[in-house]
Amino acid sequence: MRDTFGSYHPSLNFLYFLAVIGFGMFLMHPIFLSISLVGSLSYAIYLEGTKAIGKQLLYSIPLCILVGVINPLFNHEGITILTYIGDNPLTLESIYYGIAMAVLFMNIILWFKCYSYVMTSDKLIYLLGRKLPTLALIFSMTLRFVPLFKKQFKKVMRAQEGIGNSSRKKNILARIKWAMKVLSIMVTWILENAIDTADSMNSRGYGLKGRSSFSLYFFQRRDAKLLIGLVLLVGSVLTGVLNGQTYMRYFPSVKLQPTTVQSIAVYIAYGVLCILPLGLQMVEDIKWHYLK
Repeated sequence: MRDTFGSYHPSLNFLYFLAVIGFGMFLMHPIFLSISLVGSLSYAIYLEGTKAIGKQLLYSIPLCILVGVINPLFNHEGITILTYIGDNPLTLESIYYGIAMAVLFMNIILWFKCYSYVMTSDKLIYLLGRKLPTLALIFSMTLRFVPLFKKQFKKVMRAQEGIGNSSRKKNILARIKWAMKVLSIMVTWILENAIDTADSMNSRGYGLKGRSSFSLYFFQRRDAKLLIGLVLLVGSVLTGVLNGQTYMRYFPSVKLQPTTVQSIAVYIAYGVLCILPLGLQMVEDIKWHYLK
């Protein structure tokens, strides 16, 4: 599946995710949390499909629920006491705050899921390769390591089963011994792979001063238009943050910023920002349908 937003200049992709992840980490207003959840979930489903995101949510949702449940048990601030757990009060404000934290964690997980899909290793090397070649290489190897590790682990498992050394029908001690053997194989593979990568990059002159580089990325007119749009949207949201339009207080009592024309404008700007990748894709699909 071709992602229109991912085809833009890597610097714009990076700036976009920097903005949405940054806002998502610090804006605790329920409207902003809801907008961010809709934008991140819809974009993640578009990129990887309902089935893949469904599997991701199976692991993420219990973690977020755990965060939402644990917070009221340890955070006893708030003036609206519902009941007592032992000698500790359970307050309505702490429950609200726990729910907000759970949604915030879900938003961050989904935005990083989209980030890992769009910001490929070659884009990171393009952005950081000339100024920070070592850091770019570390980022690239880190992003590439997880899928490679899964693939190699499956190979090792199949090889062990092929020679009759499976963990099935073994007692606990035998399983521990088998797991240690597989772990030793994987550690050896990791070290060898790291050495091979380092030797390969060194032989290509990576990191040397004055070395040439090749890239397929060019800043075009459409990139300039998107950059202007991003600056306007991010600037509008930042203006609303500085003016207190995103203010939300949970303790000691819940207090929301009153809805005004300016706050509605900030909500709309943030909504457009979060749904921007899908909006670009819809425009591209409409153009393609018209051209056909």
